[in-house]
Amino acid sequence: MAGPRTFYVETLGCPKNQVDSDKLVGTLLADGMAASATAEGADLVVVNTCAFIDDARQESIDVVLSLADRKNDGARLVVTGCMAERYGDELADALPEIDAVAGFGVPVTLGRKPGAVSLPSFDLLNLPRPAPTAPWAYLKVAEGCDKACGFCAIPTFRGPQRSRTTAQLLAEVDELVAADVREIVLVAQDLASYGRDQGVGERALVPLVGQVAARVERVRLLYLYPSDLTAGLIDAICATGVPYFDLSLQHVAAPLLRRMRRWGDGDRFLDRIGAIRAQAPEAAFRSNFIVGYPGETEEHHDQLLAFVRDAELDWCGFFAYSAEQGTYAADLDGEVRPELMAERLGELRSLQDEITARRRDELVGELVDVLVDAPGVARSHREAPEIDGIITVPESLAVGSIVPVRITGAAGPDCEAEPLVVAPSRAGSG
Repeated sequence: MAGPRTFYVETLGCPKNQVDSDKLVGTLLADGMAASATAEGADLVVVNTCAFIDDARQESIDVVLSLADRKNDGARLVVTGCMAERYGDELADALPEIDAVAGFGVPVTLGRKPGAVSLPSFDLLNLPRPAPTAPWAYLKVAEGCDKACGFCAIPTFRGPQRSRTTAQLLAEVDELVAADVREIVLVAQDLASYGRDQGVGERALVPLVGQVAARVERVRLLYLYPSDLTAGLIDAICATGVPYFDLSLQHVAAPLLRRMRRWGDGDRFLDRIGAIRAQAPEAAFRSNFIVGYPGETEEHHDQLLAFVRDAELDWCGFFAYSAEQGTYAADLDGEVRPELMAERLGELRSLQDEITARRRDELVGELVDVLVDAPGVARSHREAPEIDGIITVPESLAVGSIVPVRITGAAGPDCEAEPLVVAPSRAGSG
């Protein structure tokens, strides 16, 4: 007797895409399909693509072509995610290897190859998810975005913001906690605007953070606009015991930020960071910056270098500007030459690498509580999963345990630690 049909999902891009893939996997499992460990062993191969910048789009195309070569004859190759949302017809025409282009995340119907078997377009927010495989999990609180940042095309293909209800979110938190998840990571395109589209008000995230924190040991927030970082939200984050601030700054030069249709400037950002450090000296900070946005001058670049030196953020990402069709910035003058962009990126990354390494060195001797993610791999409140450094611990520590450790060494973004006591094994941990 033949077994169930099998599927394989490859995910590219940000944590929000990973949540979408989890929901898709949960749906396929509920439909009676079985997961395959490899694309070669699957009847259905799905690529959840990213389309944020040129490099992400090229990676998505490369992965699609690679999987098309690797999949079994007769297996279906389906492309979904941001590239499917944004380039449905064009993608299907350009890549004949694809059997179907299936948009999800916004309730629209995209064009597909004539005669191809397609998946329906649907909103994934409230679909079931598979059992977690790690002691932490992303929780996507909303889909879409109402912001109008000059460089970003996400609202055009992910749609306007659609928040989930608090009841839906807490029910999912309870399911995750029952499955031994000990850290919930809240994500959205515009996290601090959670609930605004439901008429709940602009501060709905604050009570949600408190309600989630009452159910799980750790709550972490990713992607906060600095203009929405109110005193109440800062207090709520600090109260969780995970004072980790992922701030979407993008630049610090005021004229350039206005061209980006963004709020703030370097002085305001430094003041906000300084105030948080005064309140919570152990706070960790992450941000991302765009380099080479149209109109960026050498003076603007020098301002960003000075900010990076002064702010001493724990983690920073720097990305070359990518012109996105349909965005405000696509028609701006002041293009920055690619060679100059690369030079500026190199300066910033080199500077931040030194800062990150120094801040990690300063932790040696400190006592911290870590969550063991995998054998020998742990994180404190300073490290978000998948994007920051790690803390190496003895492999004898049980996965899923929260253990007090002393930092004994550091190398670049990573640290080493030894437990103060041997952590007991936990039922259900692996």
